[in-house]
Amino acid sequence: MNPIIVVKIGSSSLTSPGGGLHRESIDFFAKELVSLKQAGYAVMLVTSGAVAAGFRSIGYAQRPKHLHEKQAAAAVGQALLMQAYNEAFSQYDHRVAQLLLTRPDFSNRKRINNALMTIEELLKQNVIPIINENDTVAVDELKFSENDTLSALVANVVKAYKLLIVTDMDGLYTADPRKNAEAIKIERVDQINEQIFRIAGGAGSSVGTGGMRSKIEAARIATRGGIPVFIGQANTPGDLLTAVQGTGKGTYFETILHTLSMKKQWVGFHSSPTGTIIVDDGAKRALLNGGKSLLPVGVREVIGEFHPGDVVEVIGTERQPIGRGVVNYASWQLTAVAGLSLDEVQKRVEVIRPEVIHRDEWVSSEG
Repeated sequence: MNPIIVVKIGSSSLTSPGGGLHRESIDFFAKELVSLKQAGYAVMLVTSGAVAAGFRSIGYAQRPKHLHEKQAAAAVGQALLMQAYNEAFSQYDHRVAQLLLTRPDFSNRKRINNALMTIEELLKQNVIPIINENDTVAVDELKFSENDTLSALVANVVKAYKLLIVTDMDGLYTADPRKNAEAIKIERVDQINEQIFRIAGGAGSSVGTGGMRSKIEAARIATRGGIPVFIGQANTPGDLLTAVQGTGKGTYFETILHTLSMKKQWVGFHSSPTGTIIVDDGAKRALLNGGKSLLPVGVREVIGEFHPGDVVEVIGTERQPIGRGVVNYASWQLTAVAGLSLDEVQKRVEVIRPEVIHRDEWVSSEG
């Protein structure tokens, strides 16, 4: 199979400021994606825009705020969006297919494997998969942010050659260049750390729901899975191809410093934690900087009910997430031995492995 390029396009690039589809933009991106195929790449599109496309048609004066209204607008808008894509790609004799996914689909290995087999068959048959979130069934707390995270998870699942996230900014700057003339563009990022997230700032346009920060988070997920990422503009012919070739109008995020195994990708990004463990500062340093396992002595508090083999979230005393891992204790066992040495633990509970989370089953939220 040819190298796979996953392209993510957000609402603001596809719709008019007041809502409704901007057909010229859709035609432009269809031609750009066809150009990638002609250059020898397999192409997948992750698109937003269903709510923005549909809220005017359903009769709302402005983008709805309530969940049931958003879902109704998405139900109308998704049909309009796919119709527009189908018409745009048919000009170039290319077929498209719709896949609607939710976050729980990635948590369930059987479901995501079924989706992967469908994608592979579509690509084999020279059909362009167009993926969106299933807004009509997703709930707010499980939703992807403007599909940025969705595109990263998809890129990891299909082992993409590159992920291109199209936005209205030509990359990441040290400050907002629209407000600060001294802002400097960052051409390449080798490691995504807290400084990069601080630079990314907050929300984006009023049409979409994501900002640069959500795109940086998507880049973090993709690069840790070994997928290089481009975040930037594609507004003139040939921009997507130059983005793939390394000279695009944006910022490149490299994978040199980290690549997670498929198992750790599942633990860190696809799984749904069933509980939470609060650890002290010493345990936090050991997990993040020392490459150590989490031991009972470093546990401060246990929240929720879980069993050995479940994935749990680990947070510090300041309540900030620091990572996830596969736990070796039931919640009641860990509650009973929190803060104790291994010698004391062995006197109180019986577990297969003494570590709360072994370092081989741990994924940090940082880096």
